[in-house]
Amino acid sequence: MEILGVILQFLPVIVILFVANLAQKLRAQEQPYMPLAVLAYLLLALLFAFLALMGIAFLFAPAAMQMQPELQSQINTVLPIQSWAWLGWGITIPALAGLALLLKPVRRWIASFSTLDAGNPLHAVSLAMTMFIPIYLALTLGIGLDTLSAQLAKQTEETGQPPVTLTFLWTQTATFIFIALIGVGWLTRRSFGEALARLDIVRPTLRQVLIGIGGALAMVPIVSLLSAVAQATGIGVDANVDALTEQLIGPITQSPLGILSIGLAAAIGEEAIFRGAMQPRFGLIATALLFALVHSNYGLSLATLVVFALGLLLGWLRIRYNTTTAMVAHAVYNSTLVIFAMLAAQLLGNS
Repeated sequence: MEILGVILQFLPVIVILFVANLAQKLRAQEQPYMPLAVLAYLLLALLFAFLALMGIAFLFAPAAMQMQPELQSQINTVLPIQSWAWLGWGITIPALAGLALLLKPVRRWIASFSTLDAGNPLHAVSLAMTMFIPIYLALTLGIGLDTLSAQLAKQTEETGQPPVTLTFLWTQTATFIFIALIGVGWLTRRSFGEALARLDIVRPTLRQVLIGIGGALAMVPIVSLLSAVAQATGIGVDANVDALTEQLIGPITQSPLGILSIGLAAAIGEEAIFRGAMQPRFGLIATALLFALVHSNYGLSLATLVVFALGLLLGWLRIRYNTTTAMVAHAVYNSTLVIFAMLAAQLLGNS
């Protein structure tokens, strides 16, 4: 069920990217492509329209609950909502922006100062799909990090199953890699080898591996210093971030395989999508920003800025070397932080 759940979650994105790639293939061959392009736009537009309606419904929810107190009681029993405004506006605005980005005049305006091709169906849907990231963040902030942490703890207690398992982690990673490959044209416009080349996933040299490791290890003391300053000053600190992170990955970190998986799985999957597929089209800064926002479990905190800085480093490694080097750096960075956190917890426990 875990594997099926992950696949179904991302299936609409996979289908839309596949159709858009088919349309772009026909366009490149100077064959009629608009029917397929319109189908991809329509499928994506329906998703955004549904999300926009859901966001509007969230905006009216407080008034509805005032009129029906029993409704508020039912909602609070199932999942207490911290901010209806975050849910409402945070979903409605990006959903409407996603619809606007499917319009050719808007794409032409963006193409005037970017590398995007306004007539490319794949570029159109990829650009619009970036709006899923702020929507995902709004859902997290609207529900509330503390609420999510409490719900995950309750779920773990009731089922005896952690919210994130190794099966889930690696299934999600495999899905991300598949999305990246489909997104750059595998099975439609490019062979598997050509798709890997477009993603810049190559066999790294020893020097590139060492550079990736060095870049990651250089980030660790910087992050540790920032965290110490934040703890001392209280700036950018949110205790709910640590609580939610512990609920999500805490159980996995209890074994060497889990620590290795946290490092490798996130690195391989996220780098394939963000640095491999997205960065050549959206640029270093925009990709790093989207990369930071997709880590919604950090909310809007100092950790978000740290992830943005990490995204810039990984993006530079992609530009200077390749995506594989960025994967190495990402994996080492994640694993090192997890190990340090475990050692610190053990020292505090023994003191």
